[in-house]
This record gives sequence, C-alpha cells and structure tokens, in this order.
Amino acid sequence: MAGLLALAVPAALDARTVYRCVRNGTVSLSTSPEPGSRCVARHFDDNAAKVPNLWGQLGTVKGTLYERQQDGRTVYGTRKLPGSKPVLAFTVETPKSSSAHVGLGRIGKPRLDMFAWQFKAAAKKTGVDDAWLRAIAHAESGFDAAALSPKGAQGVMQLMPDVVREYGVANPYSSSDSIDGGARYLKALMRHYKGDLELVAAAYNAGIGAVAHFGGVPPYAETQVYVEKVQALYARYRAAMGRPLRSAETVANERPTQSVP
Repeated sequence: MAGLLALAVPAALDARTVYRCVRNGTVSLSTSPEPGSRCVARHFDDNAAKVPNLWGQLGTVKGTLYERQQDGRTVYGTRKLPGSKPVLAFTVETPKSSSAHVGLGRIGKPRLDMFAWQFKAAAKKTGVDDAWLRAIAHAESGFDAAALSPKGAQGVMQLMPDVVREYGVANPYSSSDSIDGGARYLKALMRHYKGDLELVAAAYNAGIGAVAHFGGVPPYAETQVYVEKVQALYARYRAAMGRPLRSAETVANERPTQSVP
C-alpha cells in the first residue's frame, strides 16, 4: 500500500514521504497530513528494493485508496474524509508477530458454576469485580485450565509467559494460581487506565505497549473483536449475578480491599 501511495508522491532527491496517521485508534496512510489525525512523516529511498512496512502489526489490512483535494493539491489516502472519492480497493498482508488474539472462548451463557470460590477469593483479594474476572476467563479460555493458545498464553486466564514471571504465578495451569495472577494483573491495568475497562481489555489482549503506541484500542482485528466479546460477556455476567452494569467512573473510583503487588 505504501508503494501505491508512493506513485502519487512527486520524487524529491530520490526520496518519498508517506504520512502514517492515527485517529480514534485507527491507522491510515496518506500523501499529506490528515486534518484531525496525529500524523508522522515516514521517508524512504525511492530506489529501495523493498518498501518499508508502515502499517505496523495489523495482520491482513483491507481498505480503499481515496483521492481528495487539500490545500489546492491532490492528496491520496486510505481514510474516507469529506470530499474524498474512491480510487481502488486493496488488501495488504502485514507482520503477524503481535500477541493479540480473539480468545479461545466463545460468547455464550454465563458459567457461574466454573471455579466459583477461586473467582470469589481473587475478587475479594484484589477488589476486581468477579463478573469482570469471569468475563475475561470466559473469553480467554472458556474456563479450560489446560488451555494453551498458539501465541503461548496459558491456563484459565491465558497468561503470557512474561506475565507469569512478573506476577510470580507458580503454576499457570492451576486454576487458582491462574485466576489469582490474572486478577492481580487486571488490577494493575485498571489502575494504569483509571478504570477504563475498554483499554484494560485491549491491553490484556495486545499489551500495554500496543495501546500506548496507538493511543487507544489497537486497530488489530483480533483485539477489536476481543474487546467487544469481553464487554458483551461482562454485561451477561453482571446480569446473571443480579447486578447492574457500572459506569467507568464508578469503576475508576473503586479501591481494592487490600494492597496488591
């Protein structure tokens, strides 16, 4: 896709410039900075054998190249802005090294019978809503304590090896150890994002670095599906437990019942 944009950019000293723009957690490329987006100029050699990847780790990217007039010149970009007209459709395959995943569990009926005392104990220890813990476990593993994902996540809470090490989880395939470690990690994320559960879910799925890089929920298809899944499951678990959904402000103002490392 960067190559297609390069064709529309006049050469200057055998170099090309393409702008990588981020808006509301979505990425686009453009031959000029987009109004209303955060854009970074990327320069590359016009004679380079391979055009650099400007999308990031987004998996397969499908979209449309648009043409628009901006400041008296013709601009090409991948975001549909006012006055744009489509030029062509495209599909781009990009690196797949992201840890983002859609999860092994499917949206379904709440399972309040699964690991009931473990979730209750972890919720009491950390102050994290047990309905939220259950929603994450449901989305991650479908409550399978022996689950191992293709990305290397382990156990009920599908903890990545770095999280297992950081939080001292003795056995990630032990339901109690996994739920306890997952709850402590989620509490740390909730503190970091001031109770914004959408960002908490995104970071749990794709990592804090990805959320910081994109300034919000990463535009990974896997992460966006995952966040929607967890939100739907959370609503179902809250309803099944006879509790109304809480606002982000309420979540942010809650404090754990004890200190969590």
